[in-house]
Amino acid sequence: MAVAILEDHDQYSCSICLDLLNDPVTIPCGHSYCMSCINECWNTKDQKATYKCPQCRQTYKPKPPLNRNTILAEIMEKLRDTKLQVSETQSLAGPGETACDFCSGEVFKAVKSCLECRASYCETHLRPHYNVPALKKHKLVKATVMPICSKHDKLLEVFCRTDQICVCMHCLMDDHKGHDTVPSTEERNEKQMKLTDTQTKVKQTIQAKEKELQKMKMDITSHSDSAKDAVKNSKRVFTELVKLIEKRSDEVIEKIKAQEKADLDQGAKLQDKLEEEITQLKKREGVLDTLLQTDDNIHFLQNYESVSSSSGSNGFPSHSFKPCRSYTDVNKLVCELKERLETVFNQEINETFKKGSLPCNIKIGDKVCVKPSVETPKYLWGSVNHKSIGRVISVQGETVTVDFPEQEGWIGEVSEVELVVSADLGSATPNCFKIGNRVRVRSSVKEPKHGWGSVTHNSIGVIKKIQGESLTVDFPEQMDWTGVLSEMELMSGDVSELFSLSPGARVHVKPSISTPAHGWGSVTKHSIGVVVAIDGTKVTVNFPEQSNWTGTVSEMEAVP
Repeated sequence: MAVAILEDHDQYSCSICLDLLNDPVTIPCGHSYCMSCINECWNTKDQKATYKCPQCRQTYKPKPPLNRNTILAEIMEKLRDTKLQVSETQSLAGPGETACDFCSGEVFKAVKSCLECRASYCETHLRPHYNVPALKKHKLVKATVMPICSKHDKLLEVFCRTDQICVCMHCLMDDHKGHDTVPSTEERNEKQMKLTDTQTKVKQTIQAKEKELQKMKMDITSHSDSAKDAVKNSKRVFTELVKLIEKRSDEVIEKIKAQEKADLDQGAKLQDKLEEEITQLKKREGVLDTLLQTDDNIHFLQNYESVSSSSGSNGFPSHSFKPCRSYTDVNKLVCELKERLETVFNQEINETFKKGSLPCNIKIGDKVCVKPSVETPKYLWGSVNHKSIGRVISVQGETVTVDFPEQEGWIGEVSEVELVVSADLGSATPNCFKIGNRVRVRSSVKEPKHGWGSVTHNSIGVIKKIQGESLTVDFPEQMDWTGVLSEMELMSGDVSELFSLSPGARVHVKPSISTPAHGWGSVTKHSIGVVVAIDGTKVTVNFPEQSNWTGTVSEMEAVP
């Protein structure tokens, strides 16, 4: 009712201010006005004046009493509250919004559209569709622009599958006669089912991508943690290396000082002995001089034999200072050590970070395990689990083949595995192999890539050459044996033990060596020399043809 009164705004307005009655008063003729408005209209000091109703012009003399209409005031108060509530719930139509077709003046935003009336309504003008029985049968939809046929000015209700457009009922008898047409609701239901399936697939894709994102975050975190561990471990290792170098430096200095003291003590003794011999010789010289100066022939002849028998220097052997070690050799060895360390830092460490390496730095021979973040590998688990640790035997693109103790030839993706740093499989990675290392074929290798030859699982040899993933090994059973790094494992001990070489041993160059690593010099295949020193894989030999000849341990063999 309050809304109906609001719609008939003029009936309940003051005819003077044209607004809803405020503090209403009713004059004798029955018309009502605002208290302030009628007082201002009848405000005069003339005692003889007459007072007229602004609407019906009925006159009053004297001025009638103006009493407040209590009932009408209460109604107006309720109307004002209702008007405020309606204005708060409704908002004016903005750009791009559907406007009410029945608002005048201020146009409010439509909340519903009627497909029968082909009009849009705000909340106030929509109420008849809820109250009037005939209007209740109309179909209301969310406020929208009415889909009207531009040709027939009728509502679009049918979908033409032939032309894939919406048409009105008149179009069916005109341009779309004989076409495959269905009600728009039926077409909507079919397309909605397809769209629902698409939505389901999109949701599944979103879930998969979110899962992929979570996995990626875990991988990134794991990679970051691995980098931090690498930094921490590198600091620790290099700190230990510095301490080791300092310790070895102190030991070398102490040995040099001890050797120096021994050599100086020996030199001091020889010096004292020489001084004593010189003193004795000077005494003899004095005796000889005295005898030679005497004029007494008898005295000269009587003492000649005793003086002449001890007058020579044959009883005093020659002496020379021969220290046990030349410090020039020590300086040379220290310089060579420095060069080898520089080689390690400048080549091998840089090799780890060079460009063009395999994805994630996974290489043949590396120890790996499946990442904890991988729930199910692309090619499944097989007999492998998260705790399994294996060795890479092949990397092709994004695919990696690993030999696990539980399953050999396991196939996975490079992104699914990670390097294992702390675990020990009983052998070294390919990066640990160096020329001169003692090696043998791993027990898990049934058949080496290039065959066994005369070599067996028990054969122990020395690496002679490394090129890529291939290496050349000198075995006692077979020289220049070719194998693959991933097939080999390191053996502890000095390489010289393998060939029974030690300082003082008689050796010659093996007949199978065409050209030694450091060249022949004056030495030939028939030369036989004595080992002077062994330093890692290098051996120094004194040959009759050439002293301090340098060769490689694997090139030499002992001569009985």
